[in-house]
Amino acid sequence: MNAVLLSGLLGVVMMFASFLFRTKAPVRILAILGTVVLLVANIMETKGVHFFHMDTAAFLSFSNYALFFNTIAIAGTLVFFLVSSKDMQRVGNHYAEYFALIFFILTGIFLVTAFTNLLILFIGIEIISIPLYILTGSAKKDLKSNEAALKYFLMGAFSTGIMLMGIALIYGATGTFEIGKMNMTALMKSNLLTGGMLMLLFSMCFKVSVAPFHFWTPDVYDGAPNVFTSFMATIVKVGIFVGFLHLFYSAFEPLSLQWKLWMAILAALTLLVGNITAVFQQSVKRMLAYSSISQAGFMMFALVAMNETAHEGLLLYSIAYSLATIGIFGVISKMSDYSFDGFNGLANHQPLVALCVTIFMLSLAGIPLSAGFLAKFYMLKAVIQGGGYMWLVILGVLMAAVSAYYYFRVIQAMYFKEGPSHFSGISTFEKYVLVGICVLIVFTGLFPNVIFSWLYF
Repeated sequence: MNAVLLSGLLGVVMMFASFLFRTKAPVRILAILGTVVLLVANIMETKGVHFFHMDTAAFLSFSNYALFFNTIAIAGTLVFFLVSSKDMQRVGNHYAEYFALIFFILTGIFLVTAFTNLLILFIGIEIISIPLYILTGSAKKDLKSNEAALKYFLMGAFSTGIMLMGIALIYGATGTFEIGKMNMTALMKSNLLTGGMLMLLFSMCFKVSVAPFHFWTPDVYDGAPNVFTSFMATIVKVGIFVGFLHLFYSAFEPLSLQWKLWMAILAALTLLVGNITAVFQQSVKRMLAYSSISQAGFMMFALVAMNETAHEGLLLYSIAYSLATIGIFGVISKMSDYSFDGFNGLANHQPLVALCVTIFMLSLAGIPLSAGFLAKFYMLKAVIQGGGYMWLVILGVLMAAVSAYYYFRVIQAMYFKEGPSHFSGISTFEKYVLVGICVLIVFTGLFPNVIFSWLYF
């Protein structure tokens, strides 16, 4: 509860920061310090220290798993601010409001990871979505940004309608919105319950860009300002995935025979669509959009397996995918050419930045000694332990090999091709942050037990 209330309060504070400060540097410092306070408060709650005591009326339940993921989300947001907060200045004039919207999104994420009532799930999703529509269209003079915001809003409204209809059907079948009071076993053959569950499944798949509900993702990610695409594709996506896992694990687990095959098919389709389409992209930014779809396919493995390894794997995936993607978008935001040719010769002009990009790409590809490798390993291991879906494991390995092709295209362009510099420059502090992200990626890949010991002890 510490994080929910503090993030909402920080959002309000940042709304007034534009009136309090005439320059942008104090606004940025205030946002970073606020994120640090939020991180400390959430860690304190993990250790049993509660700043706020509120009766949530069984609407929220903050388990160790939810609190640990919240720590990852806040830490990821802090890294995002350190890498990209200066780039947000170039988007528009409402600098402080951008930070406010991000803090409100975090509030929604905390609700989605800890809900015990379907109404809170809906409210959390909407608190996440509405600020994202605004951030997507924040580059008002860019027609691609306007188009992306409109498309995202229309598609988001449609998927929310499906979610509400699913919740209504589940309420009609069970007579309650509270997950703990739903007697799923007694209603296994209820058409209302099955219909509601499928509608929730499809709407959540839209939110995390699972194929065939992914069609909005490339255009929205490509049209949105780079700095916000980074946040949207990482912290937001993995936050909703944790809520997705929580929903089907806690509410629909007795009906797993009805939906596990659906999950496996959706995961396979997402891997195929994301990876095959990414191969043919000429823009690195658009390639990363399809890459995020393929990464969602791997995260779907956690929903197919539904075991302890799957829960651990999703946490590792959240860390590995978020760090690498935030890092690479931090570099892209400083480039004038997003195509593969724009990276030609980057190793000659910016050798340290090129090295960091290489580590990010290797992690996304799942190369050993990186956090990305371990994350994919845990996902594959979880499905094997669950049994019955060895074909999905084989497909996952094949698609990981395919993904290496388009990730290595960026590395090839940086080190084996020549070209003029399209990199606008980077401060010494930002270089240190990129190096720090690389260290975290390698450290997580080598010593995952440090993370799990934090979770369990």
